Amino acid sequence: MADTSPRNSLTVTDNRTGLSYDIPIEQGAIRTLDLRQIKVSPEDFGLLGYDPGYFNTASCKSSITFLDGDKGILRYRGYPIEQLAEKSTFLETAYLLIKGVLPDKERLAVWTYNIRHNTLTHANMIKFMDGFRYDAHPMGILVGTIGALSTFYADAKDINNEESRKLQVRRLIGKIPTLAAMSYRHSMGYPYVLPDDDLSYTGNFLSMMFKMTEMHYKPNLILEHALDVLFILHADHEQNCSTSALRAVGSSGVDPYSAVAAGCAALYGPLHGGANEAVIHMLKKIGSIENIPAFIKSVKEGEGRLMGFGHRVYKNYDPRAKIIKKIAFQVFEETGRSPLLDMALELERIALEDDFFVSRKLYPNVDFYSGLIYQAMGFPLDMFPVLFAIGRVPGWLAQWTEHVQDPEQKIARPRQIYLGEEQRDYTPIEQRPKNRIDEKKFDICRL
Repeated sequence: MADTSPRNSLTVTDNRTGLSYDIPIEQGAIRTLDLRQIKVSPEDFGLLGYDPGYFNTASCKSSITFLDGDKGILRYRGYPIEQLAEKSTFLETAYLLIKGVLPDKERLAVWTYNIRHNTLTHANMIKFMDGFRYDAHPMGILVGTIGALSTFYADAKDINNEESRKLQVRRLIGKIPTLAAMSYRHSMGYPYVLPDDDLSYTGNFLSMMFKMTEMHYKPNLILEHALDVLFILHADHEQNCSTSALRAVGSSGVDPYSAVAAGCAALYGPLHGGANEAVIHMLKKIGSIENIPAFIKSVKEGEGRLMGFGHRVYKNYDPRAKIIKKIAFQVFEETGRSPLLDMALELERIALEDDFFVSRKLYPNVDFYSGLIYQAMGFPLDMFPVLFAIGRVPGWLAQWTEHVQDPEQKIARPRQIYLGEEQRDYTPIEQRPKNRIDEKKFDICRL
């Protein structure tokens, strides 16, 4: 039961009017709607909270992921990410995120069976896929094809039906690697590979990606395990950009395919799902270990950025980065050591000993090593955000399900602070004075 005593409230004095207000504090937060009572006149709309980028605004209450950036803690449903990465599998972790508990052997077997038998896509999806240009970005294809799934499953619109929600969850987790692999093979001009239910979830994905003329594809067990761990590490991460986008779109009551497509679209951005690709470009630009000191110097002088370091939330070493670093060594033992790995290790060593970066709490994040692993496994750079999306789908679906069932949630509708013109009367075009428009600022004016 919430503590409603006066000591568990915030007293605000409005210096414009001299009036004071007691605002309840619940679970370390105030409801910003309570600020609306703070007015200078009855006609005043009321006080708003201005928070571009949502640096300090909680949009929901969630039981899925706990994140403490200052201490470098990440837990799914209470379980430390380190334990899940070491002991769990991706499908078991997906079950945990969506159901809230770890499954027993029987339930995990049923769950795995249901996912594996939802990997096939409708034959018409091939025609849809073939409509994209030969050089279309795989992530753009994924956004479109996931959204298109809503047209294949009309029952998905019944979002308040629990059994329908469960079915769509199984379908999405099962089909996302199929669509991802198809997007890659389309961009390469290769024929599509059907799912192989005899393989693991991750092994099947590798088969659909890389199988050529062999009768049966046998994935490398080291690489299969590494990719499974990477999917676990990406499975959820609290209210990030793509998850917030998914929740906002889902708040309109749309089907989960459209909501997940919105999450993918947000993940498409270079500041989100494309960050590990930026690390690869940075390392290639540096060129060699000998050039690292000069590069570090240029970063400190504001002439560049140290990609893969720092995080919006983490002010400590990203716990996922520690796990990925170990996985990287295992992968490179199998594929052969890349000079980029040696550069990354040296870059990390220098940065973590430099007070410029340490004082700013710039530590390696999950993107610093993940791109190196993907590249060593044979994935092209433009597949990196697609791989991110495969891992994130269970988390998105857990967040979507939680949102649908939350009675407090309404359709997302942020406020704004209007800075435009006051009321103006319309002037006929022949009476308007000539005005100059800065075409560099308003590119839309160029015809």
